[in-house]
Amino acid sequence: MSGYDLDAGDAPPVPLPEAKPSRLARWRDSDLLANFLRSKTAVAALIATVLMVALAFAAPLVAPQNPYDPAQLDLINSNLPPIWQADGQAPYYLGTDDQGRDVLSAVLYGLRLSLIVGGLGVLTSGILGIALGLIAGYAGGFLDTLIMRVADVQLTFPAILIALVVDGVAKASFGSALDVGPLIGLIVVSIGLSFWVQYARTVRSSVMVEKGKDYVQAARLIGLSPPVIMVRHVLPNVTGPVFVIATINLALAIITEATLSFLGTGLPETMPSLGTLIRTGNRFLFSGEWWIVAFPGLALAGLVIAINLLGDWLRDALNPKLQ
Repeated sequence: MSGYDLDAGDAPPVPLPEAKPSRLARWRDSDLLANFLRSKTAVAALIATVLMVALAFAAPLVAPQNPYDPAQLDLINSNLPPIWQADGQAPYYLGTDDQGRDVLSAVLYGLRLSLIVGGLGVLTSGILGIALGLIAGYAGGFLDTLIMRVADVQLTFPAILIALVVDGVAKASFGSALDVGPLIGLIVVSIGLSFWVQYARTVRSSVMVEKGKDYVQAARLIGLSPPVIMVRHVLPNVTGPVFVIATINLALAIITEATLSFLGTGLPETMPSLGTLIRTGNRFLFSGEWWIVAFPGLALAGLVIAINLLGDWLRDALNPKLQ
């Protein structure tokens, strides 16, 4: 028998809303985790990426020497081969370069620097592209046309060319003898201005779909301002494709930084990234000291392949047409 009487005018009790499961619980119970664990390629790529990132940021603890400290370099130990060859010496397990710099230490420190510059470049391009995409998709009209035409023009140029132009203009304006800090900032901005278009176009397309939905109309009716609606309500619903773009663009940003350094417009030899190490070692490739260029090249290729494999899996996992 019910605990209320409709004839007496009693209203039925209002059921309390169920507690919303946490994000961790939703992830654990979702098919995404099971899909990831079934993909041996994705698991191997994640393990390789985490291992390289951990070694890179633990470089001061695990590297035999600090390759950025000239006091630790000794020309007597220059051009030593890897430890498994006849003239190899411990602790130079991967050999040394022409300055007596341990190649293993240089790779670990260079890997950390490449990850930092690439990550900051992706963050810069993501913030710029997402902001412009939100504005273009939500506002429409002239702003949409202006932003998209600029994006179309930039797509006609290779990303590395945009980065080279930005880098060259900045150095011509402020001088080429920049300190390491401003130089890293310049490379980050160059990468950011090279890759914002993909974010902007993807976010714009998603926003144009989302802004016609009921929750956006309700937010307008209660008087919320357009910036609040875009950031608080629309943005969380368009982030899925952004994560995929960011993952793939991280590999592209690392390659772009390495290319700039290889061409001599990136980081200096006193604080080398992987690209700088490859450029330095390329001079000794045909003189017998192959390890100076081989190991930085293998580290760069391994990192980029692992990140790309993760990005490919994430793109397929978030594509509803492939479910």
